[in-house]
Amino acid sequence: MKEETNTVSKEKVELNKPQQTLVLSGLTVTAILFVYLLITQSIIQPLLLIIGTLLGFTLFHARFGFTSAFRRFMSVGNGQALRSHMLMLAVAVTLFAPILAYGYSFFGTEVSGYVSPVGVSLIVGAFIFGIGMQLGGGCASGTLYAVGGGRSVMFITLFFFIIGSTIGAKHLPFWTNELPSLGKISLATSTGLGYGGAWVLSLAIFGLIAWFTIIVERKKKAPKMASLPSAQGWRRICRGSWPLFAAAIVLAVLNALTLMTRGTPWGITSAFALWGSKLAQLFGVDVASWGYWQGENAEILQTSIFADSTTVLNFGVVLGAFIASALGGLFQFTRLNAKNAAASVIGGLLMGYGARLAFGCNIGAYFGGIASFSLHGYIWGILALAGTFIALYLRPMFGLSVPKSNDSFC
Repeated sequence: MKEETNTVSKEKVELNKPQQTLVLSGLTVTAILFVYLLITQSIIQPLLLIIGTLLGFTLFHARFGFTSAFRRFMSVGNGQALRSHMLMLAVAVTLFAPILAYGYSFFGTEVSGYVSPVGVSLIVGAFIFGIGMQLGGGCASGTLYAVGGGRSVMFITLFFFIIGSTIGAKHLPFWTNELPSLGKISLATSTGLGYGGAWVLSLAIFGLIAWFTIIVERKKKAPKMASLPSAQGWRRICRGSWPLFAAAIVLAVLNALTLMTRGTPWGITSAFALWGSKLAQLFGVDVASWGYWQGENAEILQTSIFADSTTVLNFGVVLGAFIASALGGLFQFTRLNAKNAAASVIGGLLMGYGARLAFGCNIGAYFGGIASFSLHGYIWGILALAGTFIALYLRPMFGLSVPKSNDSFC
């Protein structure tokens, strides 16, 4: 039995040949979109397309997950991926602190982080997002890069993610105006610590969380994460698996570049609400009357989606993941069945609705929020972990696996 396991393990780390036609197609589409944005939009949009493409490339090559990281830790205690989150956040706050404190930006754009209210809306939204991402097979970033990699069921997740986001946008004024909220709380500006003090506190929190995951991992004797196919040396940059710690650093740097380019951190799901609302308009729905689309958002609804920086970033993520998967010879459409399709429908709806209530997803609320020193980012993470725990009992109902303590790998 051991020899058979070793054989399978060796087979899994072998690389496929690059899908050259697909690589060329992905690069061509990216170039065409870049030129289109350069001609029709401000210089910021084509630059964000490049950043988004690099984000997608990084996410796919490292299989950098938030959904799987939460699931591994809550099921068997493996904290390897969560520790990579802490490294990513540590680098991010180190970069964000001076940017936010002094307003550094590339084009004179006013810079602001993602600091959102702490209230019932956040608690409910983050919790149901945690359930949804475990049923849908991926978080917001995971959905995009899995679509780029050709995972068929994620197209269903994305479609219903958009629907859920649109419904959430319609209902958001009720959740924010009618239910209790403590308002926005920043570790930097609401506490008197300043950005320097908040940076030190943040690093201490990340260190404690990393230490806690190690203690849990040792106590539970958690199975290790499985190896992924990878080239060696410099070829690994384009073909194969990146170490999680390397991807964590790259993602943090790219998020800081996003902040300095457009004035706000990386986000994903606001674009889903925009896409869904524009689609609803085509069917005669008076979307413009919704409270969500009043004020600053009103202009976004009336302009082209290519003028929306989050949309451009999302397109870049999908294209970057597509190119990365094709370079590794891994792009292929996967098989669907009734159970995983049903899970994707439910998961997509829960994530979309939850993201609007929680002022973001694993990227906008968790990554961007914590990097911006917002208390809501930490609460989002705790509630999403709680939702993940509940989802561990729901996944088998849809034929979805859950790591077990006696597994060799998770």
